Amino acid sequence: MVELRRLSFRDGGFVSVVDGDQQKVADTLDVVVVNAADVSRLYYKGAYDTTRTTLPTCWSATTQIPDKEVPVDDRQSARCMDCEKNIRGSGGRLNSRACRFVQRLAVVLDGQLDTVYQLQLSSTSIFGRGKNNNKPLHEYAKFLQGRGTKIISVVTRIYADNFSDFPRLCFKPVRSLTPSELSGVSELKINPVTLQAIDPSRAINTSPFSVEDGFDYKKL
Repeated sequence: MVELRRLSFRDGGFVSVVDGDQQKVADTLDVVVVNAADVSRLYYKGAYDTTRTTLPTCWSATTQIPDKEVPVDDRQSARCMDCEKNIRGSGGRLNSRACRFVQRLAVVLDGQLDTVYQLQLSSTSIFGRGKNNNKPLHEYAKFLQGRGTKIISVVTRIYADNFSDFPRLCFKPVRSLTPSELSGVSELKINPVTLQAIDPSRAINTSPFSVEDGFDYKKL
C-alpha cells in the first residue's frame, strides 16, 4: 500500500508533515519526480501564509482544494488572465503578484517507492534562469528534454540555491534509473495516491474557476 505525505521546505531543510506533525527529513533530497500538476495559482487576501494553516481566498483549479467551496463573493475575477491580482506589482514588490503561481509535484525518495510525497513549489522555484548551474524546475526539465531524457527516468537532487537573494529550490540530475526502477515508478505515476498528491480536484473540484479558465501548461 502506498502512503501519501506532504513535504515542505522550512528553515533550510525539508520537513515531512503527517497529520500536522512535522519531522525534518534532510537539507537536500534525492528523489524521482513521478508526476506533476499544471501550474496553478493561490491568492491570500491577507499576508501570505507560509504554514498553509488558513484557506486561500481564491485559487485556480489544480491548487489545494479545501473541504468547502469558496464563496462566490470571494472570487477575484471571472478569469485568471483578467484579474487585477495577477498584475505585476500587485504583490507589494517590484514584479511580484498578489496571486502567486504554484506547482505541485509528486515525488518519491530514491529507492523508496512505498511513500509518495506532495511538494508544492512557489514561482521562484518554478520559473526563471538559475545562476551557477542552479536550475529551477522548468529550466531543469528543458535541460533534460534537450538530451532526450524524461524527468521520471532520473534521480533528481532538490536543494536550496544559496546564491539566490530570495528562497529558491533547484534541481539537478544524480543518475539514471535502472530498468527495474523505471518500471516501478512508471506504474506509480498513475497510482491513485500519486494523482491525489498532484491534483485533489480529481476527487472533487470545488474551485471557483471552470476548467477552461486560466491557461494551459504542458506537463513535465
